[in-house]
Amino acid sequence: MICPKCGHQRTPADQHLPDGICPACGIAYAKFIAARDALGTTSAATRLQSEEVLSRTESLLRILFYTPERVDAITLGARALTLLAFGVWTFRFMATGGDWTAISQSFLHSVNLPFHEFGHLLFSPLGRFMTILGGSLFQVLVPLIVLIAFLRRPDPFAAAIMLWWAGQNFVDLSPYISDGEYRGLPLIMGLGEDSHDWGNLLTMMGIVDQAYRLGRLSFYLGIGLMLLALGWGGWLLWLQKQRLS
Repeated sequence: MICPKCGHQRTPADQHLPDGICPACGIAYAKFIAARDALGTTSAATRLQSEEVLSRTESLLRILFYTPERVDAITLGARALTLLAFGVWTFRFMATGGDWTAISQSFLHSVNLPFHEFGHLLFSPLGRFMTILGGSLFQVLVPLIVLIAFLRRPDPFAAAIMLWWAGQNFVDLSPYISDGEYRGLPLIMGLGEDSHDWGNLLTMMGIVDQAYRLGRLSFYLGIGLMLLALGWGGWLLWLQKQRLS
């Protein structure tokens, strides 16, 4: 028997020692071999898991940055102008600082409002809390759902615009959340303070005193998503420019 650890080979002088023990380093042959094989199996499994994660990451990156084989100048130019317009729009929202009057005057507020109201109805079977939250939740979910649909086409540039819209919805909600403690904003159809979504939600959670901080968080999260979407769209246009017909 040759020791699998130190390489010592048993000699007749070692006969007085148990057969399963190495006279030189003292290990039990069987236990050492079993532990080594188990470690090898674990390492192989870890390697396979790492390769699987890497493969999934590469697949996701291919989807997020998909570029068609041929790109025409008209399409590229139109997308560049679109991205420029959304960039200007982003900075205009940033300049509002979360002010309700400025944000509510954007036509996007009127676009988001029907989704908000439908969200209350959609989530109503899940109880009062989800009924109230459903309005804000659904208006954020709508662009994210459309984003996934565009990625499946695949059209990642359109998906980037949907990410921008999702961020804008967080900006749109920010003054409403900030007003949760004081409930001073006018509500649709002249509804009273008892119908203030975020006043009710934060009161139910016992954190109504955090309304302003949460509103600011929503505003900055929205701006961050909008800037991320612009960066994503800009990188896609650069990739497409490399394949300009």
